[in-house]
Formats: sequence, structure tokens, C-alpha cells
Amino acid sequence: MIPLSVLDLVPVREGSGISEALAEAGRLAAAAEAAGYKRFWVAEHHATAGIAGGAVSVVLAHIGHMTSTIRIGAGGIMLPNHNPFVIAEQFGTLDGLFPGRVDLGLGRAPGAAGIVGQALRKNLREAAEYFPQDVVELRALFTGDVDLPIVATPGFGAKVEMWMLGSSLFGAQLAARLGMPYAFASHFAPDHLDAALSAYRTQFRPSAYLDRPHAMAAMTVICADTDEEAELLASSQDQSFVRLRSGDPGKLPPPVPGYRDSLPLSARAMIEHLSQVRAVGSPETVRDRISRFVERTQADELIVSGATYDPAARHRSLELTMQAVS
Repeated sequence: MIPLSVLDLVPVREGSGISEALAEAGRLAAAAEAAGYKRFWVAEHHATAGIAGGAVSVVLAHIGHMTSTIRIGAGGIMLPNHNPFVIAEQFGTLDGLFPGRVDLGLGRAPGAAGIVGQALRKNLREAAEYFPQDVVELRALFTGDVDLPIVATPGFGAKVEMWMLGSSLFGAQLAARLGMPYAFASHFAPDHLDAALSAYRTQFRPSAYLDRPHAMAAMTVICADTDEEAELLASSQDQSFVRLRSGDPGKLPPPVPGYRDSLPLSARAMIEHLSQVRAVGSPETVRDRISRFVERTQADELIVSGATYDPAARHRSLELTMQAVS
């Protein structure tokens, strides 16, 4: 069975707030652990009313205390928003709290609109140009494999598993050059999936940390007892996606029956474009679509996203999905 992990954005649901979203993230991580998932990752997003996971390391500390065995990590930290030394301290601290359980996925995108760069006092375009050097420096702060004038404490010696994230060829090629495991954000950017995985595998250079390519791909997965129920649950995320792409993001809304049929053709096409990386349906449907995706990508691991308005429905989805692929 291919290992499954969970990607969570810590969604804020209509009618509730940040406290409820953070509490639910911890409960969801515990449910994922009980169901047998390998990792629980939180993604960095900023200034978005419907996402409460912006302070990723703080959220992971909460999740770590709600769990005991599942790996916890960033999927990911958008490194241009930060400096490597601070991230080394943060994730070194997490490793001290939860030894042997911490992952650090690194991305180059800012994870928010340009105004966030002003709030961070960062020129994000310029910072992105230094991304490869910053990744090397960050790894050295953990490992000491490059002589640096300062030691991160906590940080140095931490056994943090570093991943490269990507949605284009850039991240794939950098992960290959640095000998890092690679995770592709196919759940929202499927167009370059096959080319990126091919580039990663063919260009991979073994490192002291990884001797062969190791790739994870993301899918949107929502599983329920029937196809109809799963599609209804998925309409909450569909609404959020359309609103985001239309420049009007907000909190996660309740499901709407027949939502797709109510959309104009352009919005419907946006959602249907993602069907190649989507497994929404009964356990039989989900099993079939995941099997086809794994056969296509030859991924070593899968990470599943997919928020539901009713938190209990996502817990149930994780349980049914794991049963379906086991």
C-alpha cells in the first residue's frame, strides 16, 4: 500500500473563527494518526480569512501535542518570506519537542498577495532569487555540512526531514540537484506534474540525505458512503476555489446541492480542470481514482487535501480513504 499523508490548510468555516479552526486541526491530526496516515502537514498562507495556518510552526506545536506518532510538518514554509536562521530555530525547537517526527517542506512562492511582502518588510521577488542559496544555508544550519559563522540553537543537530515543494519544473530540478525528497502540489496545479516528476527522477543526484529519488504527489480526496454524498461535501471546497480565483476569497461555506450545475461555463471549466487530480466519491470510486493516479505518477507517497464544512465528514473521509486503499 502506498503511504498516505494529510495536507491541511486549517480552514475557518463560516459561522466559526480562528479558535475553532485551530482546535479542529489538532483533532483532525489525531484522527489521521489513528487511521494510519504517515504525515500531517500544514501549509503557509497569509491574510486569507478562510485559512488559520499562517504561523505554521506555532500550529505544528499545537498539533504535535495532540498526537504522538504521526510525522508533523510544513507543506510548506515559503522560504522567501523568512530568513533561514529563524526557520532553523523554529524547526529545531519543534524537533526538540517532538524528536524524529518533524518535516520541513520548502516552497519558493510567497503564499499570498504582494501586499504581504510589504507587511513582512521583504522584497519577495528579490528574495525568491536567493531561494536555492537559502535552502542550502538552512540545511547547513541543521547539519553543519557547510561552515557557517553562527550556530542555530535550537537548530544545529536537529533531525528535521527537509523536502522541496513545487508546482513547476524549478522545484523539481532544484530538489534533484540537492538530493532532496520532492513533493508536487498537483492538487491545485496539475499541468506540470508529469514533466516535473520526470525531471526530478532523471536529474536526481544522490546526497548524504537521500540515495534515490523520492516523490510525493498531492490529490484532493473526499470520500463518503456514496458518490452523491461525497460530491455534495466537495461543493464547499469548490465554492472556495471559485471565490479565490475570482478574487473574492472567504471562509469555507456550507455545501450546496448542484453547485457545479449553477456555475457559468468558465468557472465550471476551472473546477473540471482539476478532475485529473481529484478523487471524490464512494470508497470504490476513490480507490479506482487513486490507483489510476499512482499508476500514472509512480509516486512513492500521496498527500491528500480536501476540506469539508462539517469537520466530522473529513474525519470520516480520512477513515474511508485509508480503508479503500488498504
